[in-house]
Amino acid sequence: MHLAFHLLSEAATPPVQIEVDRLVIAGWTGRDAHAIEHHIGELEAIGVPRPSAVPLFYRVAANQLSQADTVQVVGEGTSGEVEPFLFFHAGEFFVSIASDHTDRALETHSVALSKQICVKPVARTAWRLAEVLDHWDTLVLRSWIEEDGESRLYQEGLLSALRPPADLLARYGAGNPPPAEGFAMTCGTVGAIGGIRPSASFRMELGDPRLGRSISHAYRCVALPVVA
Repeated sequence: MHLAFHLLSEAATPPVQIEVDRLVIAGWTGRDAHAIEHHIGELEAIGVPRPSAVPLFYRVAANQLSQADTVQVVGEGTSGEVEPFLFFHAGEFFVSIASDHTDRALETHSVALSKQICVKPVARTAWRLAEVLDHWDTLVLRSWIEEDGESRLYQEGLLSALRPPADLLARYGAGNPPPAEGFAMTCGTVGAIGGIRPSASFRMELGDPRLGRSISHAYRCVALPVVA
């Protein structure tokens, strides 16, 4: 899947152009066992079975990635989750954000299929991972949904709550080919404030307080009819 990213610290350079052919979604990536259990509990509350292991790595078709402002979904029961998005290009890693948009009804039957069925929106800006690696834990994930005609904070948390990139890449690398051109991975998320619920509008952000900058992206969902 072709994606293009503007590097925020290098405004004068042309966009980074990549072709993703191996997409991995890392789930259950929390460092704190209690936080992981909380997120598992959130999902169990809506009928999702417990994971077989933590963390867990799902392969998803790379053609599900999209940088569009509008995505189509089937039915009204889908929702987004903001996650750090790592990609490998020209010998180094970059970081952006993506939404692991998921069909919550299908998730009660198969987590893997629920992740595959929905488009994964991705921001259009990125940073070199090397620029933030020394203060990775201080980066802040946030998302907002539209509810009752208002924008409401839906997720907020430091990346210190999630396993760092090197840890996830090492765990995924056990038995899998090493990252190469075309490799991308989402790195997990933080809990939903007030519980997981659908919304037709989703806005997400990765904030860097130390360097005073952020990556953001917003998209809307168009629900297609569920035809039996």
